[in-house]
Amino acid sequence: MKQAIVVRTDIGMGKGKTAAQAAHASLTAYENAGPEAQRGWKDGGQKKIVLKVRSEAELQELAEQARRERLPHALIRDAGHTQLDPGTVTAFAVGPAQENLVDRVTGDLKLL
Repeated sequence: MKQAIVVRTDIGMGKGKTAAQAAHASLTAYENAGPEAQRGWKDGGQKKIVLKVRSEAELQELAEQARRERLPHALIRDAGHTQLDPGTVTAFAVGPAQENLVDRVTGDLKLL
């Protein structure tokens, strides 16, 4: 079991903002998973990987692919209280799910 978290690098988020958006994506995708996937991921050590993209379009494409694969996922939009305009798409997470299924969506991306 694995979860992949993907953040945008083109919008100038600071390190703290990036970490917060990644955390939002991780937790929301976890909440969108079924109890069996949640339990399996937790029991297996909560494996996760953090990756990067350079545009909102790339995150939207990943979200669409996760939808097609019927994988738990989350696309995060910022509330706009600090660094970004309200509604800015900042991050995406897919999983927890079987590692090979997560890799179908994010396997070609580079590490953050």
